[in-house]
Amino acid sequence: MFGGNTTTDKALQKTVTRRLARSGAGPQSGLNASVQSGTVTLTGRLRYENQRISIVKAVRGVAGVRQVIDQIQAPPKVQPPGSPGGHR
Repeated sequence: MFGGNTTTDKALQKTVTRRLARSGAGPQSGLNASVQSGTVTLTGRLRYENQRISIVKAVRGVAGVRQVIDQIQAPPKVQPPGSPGGHR
């Protein structure tokens, strides 16, 4: 079968984009998803690191997604002063 699953990928792209928009992480937030052969690659920047898990879970939950490649960038986690590993 030549040409891959272009029709399926297009439908999956729409579904993934809608799912991201519902989670507040659509293109307007700076995140993008591309689909190729059922593999979704997430790119862009998060405002907070703790957003990553819910976004990846939301995309993994879309029927037809075989794999999620997380290439999202996020600011480093900051330890509050006085906490173990934090600056004093």
